[in-house]
Amino acid sequence: MAATPVEPAERERLQAGFDATIARADRIEPRDWMPDDYRRTLVRQIAQHAHSEIIGMQPEGNWIGRAPSLRRKAILLAKVQDEAGHGLYLYSACETLGVSRAELTEMLLSGRQKYSSIFNYPTLSYADVGTIGWLVDGAAICNQVPLCRTSYGPYGRAMIRICKEESFHQRQGYELLMTMMRGTDGQRAMVQESVDRFWWPSLMMFGPPDAESPNSARSMAWGVKRNSNDELRQKFVDMTVPQAEALGVTLPDPALRWNAERAHYDFGEPDWEEFAQVLRGNGPCNAQRMAHRRAAHEDGAWVREAATAFAARTAENAKEGVR
Repeated sequence: MAATPVEPAERERLQAGFDATIARADRIEPRDWMPDDYRRTLVRQIAQHAHSEIIGMQPEGNWIGRAPSLRRKAILLAKVQDEAGHGLYLYSACETLGVSRAELTEMLLSGRQKYSSIFNYPTLSYADVGTIGWLVDGAAICNQVPLCRTSYGPYGRAMIRICKEESFHQRQGYELLMTMMRGTDGQRAMVQESVDRFWWPSLMMFGPPDAESPNSARSMAWGVKRNSNDELRQKFVDMTVPQAEALGVTLPDPALRWNAERAHYDFGEPDWEEFAQVLRGNGPCNAQRMAHRRAAHEDGAWVREAATAFAARTAENAKEGVR
């Protein structure tokens, strides 16, 4: 993944060109020279994003067979399929940086790369399908829309379609919750209980506070990120509170209130120790999620082997002029 070694004078010239491109808010493309640290930062961020899309299929996929109607089942199937596609777009973008999909998968399975902490929480009721759409995908949209303007071309272009689909997922989730809130007392209680469980983990999706985030400052200087963790978290809260009021649910934060002086909502502090524990692999579903991912990878080995053999045979036939 490292850049080709160059002489100091040439490196200085290349660095100046890279810096000028970033300063103009232009795009870095795969064939452009880039610093090794920039490449490593992109691989870490894009891979984590891709892994999150793939692992994120599990919590909702758990409810496909138990959806209450054919319509709801079709909606959920389409959403889970979209998430698989997002993972593929992002793995493809990451491959343009010189790392293979097999390497990325191995790093995930060995624990050397992470995925979003939110997917280590269980989906205990069908209302969670709606809550994930509303809160989790809503937080993802806040995170991801600025990435359409990220400094690395393949990543930014992949994000355009992903954000359009995530926006649709968020509306689907909100519509499901609104339908349930118009139902029975039991359904309304189910929605409130689900929101109580997912509110704080959704705030953690933006990462640690800016003062404790080791990668944010450099990523923003390079234009990989356009907003800090705390800025995005505030935007999400400001966006979500009016939606919660329209929905008729209470967000589980006694500190939540409008601050007229700041023209933003004040809100409480997430449990950052819980966040750290989940990142270390000690969340409610870490072991389950990874066991399922490893089993899927092993079960698919014969498909990869068959595809590789077919590609080799096709290439050999092409050399020999065989159709």
